Amino acid sequence: MSSLANQLVRAEKEEIARAIRTLLARPFLSAHDEPAAFAVIGKRREPLTRWFDYFCGWRLVVEPREGYARLVKVGPRPTATRPARCRRAGGAPFDRRRYTLLCLCAAELLASPVTTIGMLARRVVQAAAVEPGVPAFDPVSADERAAFVDALKLLEQHGAITAADGDTDAYLGDEDAKVLYRVDTTRVVRLLAAPVPPSRLPAPTDPTAALTADLTVEARYGGGEPTETQRALWARHSLLRRLLDEPVVYRDELTPAQAAYADSQAGRRMIRRAAEEAGFVLEERAEGLLLVDPEATATDIRFPDDGSHAKVAALLLLDLLVTAGPLAAGRLDEEAAELLRSFPRWAGAYRSDGGAPRLAADALEVLAMFGLARRTGDRVAALPAGARYRVDRGPADTEDA
Repeated sequence: MSSLANQLVRAEKEEIARAIRTLLARPFLSAHDEPAAFAVIGKRREPLTRWFDYFCGWRLVVEPREGYARLVKVGPRPTATRPARCRRAGGAPFDRRRYTLLCLCAAELLASPVTTIGMLARRVVQAAAVEPGVPAFDPVSADERAAFVDALKLLEQHGAITAADGDTDAYLGDEDAKVLYRVDTTRVVRLLAAPVPPSRLPAPTDPTAALTADLTVEARYGGGEPTETQRALWARHSLLRRLLDEPVVYRDELTPAQAAYADSQAGRRMIRRAAEEAGFVLEERAEGLLLVDPEATATDIRFPDDGSHAKVAALLLLDLLVTAGPLAAGRLDEEAAELLRSFPRWAGAYRSDGGAPRLAADALEVLAMFGLARRTGDRVAALPAGARYRVDRGPADTEDA
């Protein structure tokens, strides 16, 4: 093979690897927002589609004319570690009310390619009034309007709606604000990543019952009576989904089938191949596995990171947990209080009563999200991956006599 041919093959592999990591970070990617990344995804969509289906069992939809790519990431259990976030107010995570309004808005937007914010609000009022177990929507309330705006701005972010005239934020202060939207009903439908459409589920006897398990059933794995082939397929897909989605995967958190697959010769070979083709560095330890992206393309949340006071406190508390843990949760509260005393101009949001326990709790939430610490009862312990952030203080300084 000529040198030019080698270069072309290497360039293709690099493009595919970078596109895989890009889609993992942004599973709903718009050509308008990221034209260069979308161009590569469109160019390499066939090998990308095969890669995600083979290693993860995830479906990739690329619509060149519509200008978007959608990686349909599904799994057996929802996680609260990556919530939808508000496009304002510091990126606060969505609460139950905002998710409810998001679903109601999405359903009502399918009725027309054009609408206004007032018309949509009235339709949501009517829909909430007839849906069992859904609280009424009151656009007179400023808090309700804020939640409604957050839901709409998330839809705008994904291109499901576009403000043709006016600004969605205007509705925050005025329920009579005029905003005209164009609706992309195809994108609205693509927002939902569920193997089973909600419309096909039987009506629950209890309106408040969770239907998550019913929505995430994947027929390809055989249900309650899988074949040996289906069990092996589930073990591969479920393990690689976790490796690609979670900061670290510990062996004691795997099911027996996943652990057996990870320890098998075929499983190890498959994991290493997937990591190599996606451009990850695979770290294999006795305690677990993790994938490292040297370019941080697939990284949606970073640690260490000074982007929030909680992350700074998390790094400082993690060093204590690694060197002196496990510790009582109350000890972390004391350490957080000492941080606030030592740096009187830092972390102003935690200066009110109860600020130190809140700072410690937020820091612990960060550590748990990154798989670095775990709380059991009243005890908090560093997990093995936490050791990579241990401060190396070096030899003690000495002075000549």
